[in-house]
Amino acid sequence: MLERSSRTIIVISFLLGVSGCRQAFHQVPPTPSGSIRNRVGMQLRVAEENTQPTLRIVLPGHPTSDRAIEVIFPEHVTVRPRGSTDANQIYLFQPGQYGERPLWRQSERALEYESNLPGAVHMLARATLEEDGVRFHFRLRNQSDKTYDLIWAPIDPRLTSVFHDVRLERTYVHHVDGFDLLASETPSRLRMPLKEWLPARYLASFTWPIPSRHVERRDGITYYNKSRAVDAPFIATLSQDGRWVVASFTRNTGNVWSNPELTCQHVDPQAALSPGEEAILETKILVVRGSLDDVFKMAMQQRNSLEQRKWSSSKMGLREK
Repeated sequence: MLERSSRTIIVISFLLGVSGCRQAFHQVPPTPSGSIRNRVGMQLRVAEENTQPTLRIVLPGHPTSDRAIEVIFPEHVTVRPRGSTDANQIYLFQPGQYGERPLWRQSERALEYESNLPGAVHMLARATLEEDGVRFHFRLRNQSDKTYDLIWAPIDPRLTSVFHDVRLERTYVHHVDGFDLLASETPSRLRMPLKEWLPARYLASFTWPIPSRHVERRDGITYYNKSRAVDAPFIATLSQDGRWVVASFTRNTGNVWSNPELTCQHVDPQAALSPGEEAILETKILVVRGSLDDVFKMAMQQRNSLEQRKWSSSKMGLREK
């Protein structure tokens, strides 16, 4: 699943101490046996069935094979050089045994790897298991002589099993007057044959203008644009029994959206990078037993921890932009 958008900028300090990520890492064996557990029993694991980076968040008490929350890390890396109207994918996830495995490193709380990508982009990707979910962190360094007006490395959280919500009956966003179903403006989706409802994307603007066309079809996919903006870069899905909430948020983004067939959650931050600059893109996924209100409060309390900073090299080291 891949969406094209190219506007909002979010760049976050790469100083590891800011997010509490100064950790001692060690190499994970070539067969990815990396697994981390927090105090409540939630696990973060490398998914072995894919060579390219995929992580699994396993609920307490569930078997390690449970794929209810699987995160492609990242789904793609896309750049748009200055002077071009076209964005170029310099990395695109492929499932299965495709390509080479990254050299995973593991600490007590995090899994990470590094990659040199086409376009002279260096990426460090780190996932840190916290007590209430996982923080996903990309540090992107532009080692080329090109200016990138856009660089984008979205994670792709795919929800199955108890979180699967193909009709978007349990997937919520937040407006100034409170929660609303992401797809509330399309009640007909509940009666449509799946072949008419899917494939679809449902989007709600945050900082971007609301599209004038609320329904449009492109490349065989129906895009539904909510008629009013959300007031936070946040999207949440309830489990079928209503006991668990999975919610994704970031500090700033253009819109939030889902592909209901995969029940994915997107709050994709982006950056712009000149030669020699570095930026950090962070997204947090909360996995919590509680109410939507509880989880939204947690997200808004943590949102400012995703600091927006950009850095460039100088003779004095690194300076804030």
